[in-house]
Amino acid sequence: MPRGRTFRTKGIVLHKTKLGEQDIILTFLADDGSQHQAVAKGARKPGGRLAARCDLFCEVDFLLAQGRSLNVVAEASLITSHQVLRTNLEHMSCASCVVEIAQHSSFEDARDSFLFPLLSRVLLAIEQAHTTEQLDLIITAYVFKILAHQGWRAQLDACVVCGDSDVSRFSAAMGGVVCESCASHIEGAELITQTEIKWLDALLHMTFDQILAVQIDKQTVLYLISLAHIWAVTHLDCRLRAFEYYLSV
Repeated sequence: MPRGRTFRTKGIVLHKTKLGEQDIILTFLADDGSQHQAVAKGARKPGGRLAARCDLFCEVDFLLAQGRSLNVVAEASLITSHQVLRTNLEHMSCASCVVEIAQHSSFEDARDSFLFPLLSRVLLAIEQAHTTEQLDLIITAYVFKILAHQGWRAQLDACVVCGDSDVSRFSAAMGGVVCESCASHIEGAELITQTEIKWLDALLHMTFDQILAVQIDKQTVLYLISLAHIWAVTHLDCRLRAFEYYLSV
């Protein structure tokens, strides 16, 4: 192959699409934060050398050959397999939810150095989680962190409409908390307690090590992850099927 026609990049596999009888189109988040697609030839072939190295959630060092329409995986060296995520339904559903959000919040030729290390740490945190409450908090934190980074930071200290500090509702469409008076004119404004507001603010600032160490009651975390789903759907402007499935498990 001519010099200059190949390049290396690290990537986390977000999605796989069947191509023909034996090939797969990989969608992955590169280490510069941009989203790429590449053809992994023979990746569906039993015993194929790329099969285990290009699975969902894998962190891989790719050598890509430039193609006419899509690049082709020439080599793939596994960095982290995240095998644990594919052996437990709840963990796999949680990870699928996270990579779905990553797919909708990254773009071709749009570099963002924040995205790759965040996703890598989140997948590790999911592996380290032992309870459903921890998994729910990880997803919630990821949603609010990544969307805050991209410009959709929830306002949590005062009403987004009038600035009143006495707030009791949350509106994803309006961008955060609202007071009872303003909420009467806003469709779909959800009741929210001061405890739940404090949790949302804390998750924006906590590390995933800290999140894995906290204690939270089941009712509160169920409310927080439902808000995360509404927040993601509203601001990513898409249906999140993996997220829907996770909430139903």
